[in-house]
Amino acid sequence: MAKKNLGEMSFLDHLEELRWLLVRSTIAICIMAFFTYFISDYLFDQIILGPIRPTFFTYVWFCDLSHQLGFADSICITELNFIIQNTEMEGQVNIFVWMCLLAGFILSFPFILWEVWKFISPALYEKERKNAKLFIFVSSLLFFLGVLFGYFVVIPMSVNFVATFSVSDVVKNQFTLDSYMGMVKTSILGSAMFFELPIVIYFLTKLGLVTPMFLRKYWKYAVVIILIVAAIVTPPDVVSQTIVAIPMLIIYEVSILISKVVYKNKLKENV
Repeated sequence: MAKKNLGEMSFLDHLEELRWLLVRSTIAICIMAFFTYFISDYLFDQIILGPIRPTFFTYVWFCDLSHQLGFADSICITELNFIIQNTEMEGQVNIFVWMCLLAGFILSFPFILWEVWKFISPALYEKERKNAKLFIFVSSLLFFLGVLFGYFVVIPMSVNFVATFSVSDVVKNQFTLDSYMGMVKTSILGSAMFFELPIVIYFLTKLGLVTPMFLRKYWKYAVVIILIVAAIVTPPDVVSQTIVAIPMLIIYEVSILISKVVYKNKLKENV
């Protein structure tokens, strides 16, 4: 099917393009999920279930940092006192499929971005279309940085918090596999999406829906929200909360700078 210009495409043509975008993206996710099947033992034992072990990289790094800052063993983690159990007959099968699909989505994200770019590119100027490679590279980089942040920072902090929090010594922690995997998915995808904020702000500013003045005006509210999120997902110590909050604040500041650049360029074009 030959490509049409935006002005020549009807609403049904757009729906057809969107349908094929979703079909090709779904196929890409399934293919990558299929490949993760062959490393599923390593994927689950070493990666997904890695943060439940005291020997996990983040816990070791925090302990070393604790010693360097003179806090002794105050944030060292030597034991995570809980077990993870499966309580449903098909629980492990469902988790296996969904986590492979999640891995497939993460690995195929650059391809999905390329498909999205092809879909929206007819609405862009020729100069903007030439930035396809830069857009895909920067967006993919931010996405993968968000995945790493969620995996190495948010998940270990959350696991440590729920493992050490107790309303009574009588109550023992026995988490279900489904609840743990849900926390993993939420932490990774939530962090990845948050790290896409500069890209989102770029397009919102281009569309005139957001201005740098608006973002700067509500900066203090954004800081409060970020600090609250950091306090929720981390243990009640300043070091952990700071380590989570600083990257999020940097992302927000970068978004403001990007909005400023886009806003200035729009003003120049309108002169």
